[in-house]
Amino acid sequence: MNRQTILFVMNADTPDDQISAAAESAARDDDHLLCLLADPAPALPVYAYGVLPYGGMNIPDNWGSLVQEARSKQEARANQVEALIAKSNTSGDVQTVMCATVDIKHAIARAARVSDVAFLASNLRDTPDVLREVASGILFHSPIGLRMNGCLPQAGNRILVAWDSSEAASSAVHAALPYLKASSEVAIVCIDPDMSEDGDGENPGYDVAAWLCHHGCTVTISQYPSGGLEIGECLQDRALEFGADLVVMGAYGHARMIQTVLGGTTRSMMEQTKLPVLLAH
Repeated sequence: MNRQTILFVMNADTPDDQISAAAESAARDDDHLLCLLADPAPALPVYAYGVLPYGGMNIPDNWGSLVQEARSKQEARANQVEALIAKSNTSGDVQTVMCATVDIKHAIARAARVSDVAFLASNLRDTPDVLREVASGILFHSPIGLRMNGCLPQAGNRILVAWDSSEAASSAVHAALPYLKASSEVAIVCIDPDMSEDGDGENPGYDVAAWLCHHGCTVTISQYPSGGLEIGECLQDRALEFGADLVVMGAYGHARMIQTVLGGTTRSMMEQTKLPVLLAH
């Protein structure tokens, strides 16, 4: 696999062992590790907000010092992360982001646009709002894939691709191509395929399988009915049966608002923690 720039998104609470493991993995693969500490700025107290035109915003006297204290703690943590990277003899650098939670995605997107793949520290799950904005910045505002769960080293020998002929699925396969080419076996899985001419075609999955074979991948194709189960649950079952080291799938192939409100395959695969997954939109 060619040398990559890996965007490793973490926060000030990410444990040292996770950072060291990521740095050592990057060193082994001769990758560049871009560590991005993303933390929300201290929120204004509720009483700070006035109701115009009857009142203005009442900023607490200690607000500036609270923000400065938070920034100082983050910078101190960034210095510790730099030391861990240096100890691992890894090519890498550290950047920090501290802003309103809803604005984190923009800073994440800027870093993702000059990276090859993004990997999230597992403890970001402890801050769901931040996790959502980080994922949004990568999936909707950058061209790279998002990896979750597992560890940073290369994706492994057995990779399952969830295929439905959508643009999102195609983006995921393109993002995962270096991992697919390095794997020993790729399983293309189509669940409830639409065999119409305007859907997945007469032979669902054969087109992407042929393309991957041209790249030297060893590929098998399987088609499964969902049997009334949620698609994400079916994918997890198939991946566990296959012994997948990584699941590759498109994110938010349907309307994002519908999936946000009602759930959906993307949401269920992001919430599960058993299987490493690579998502792209």
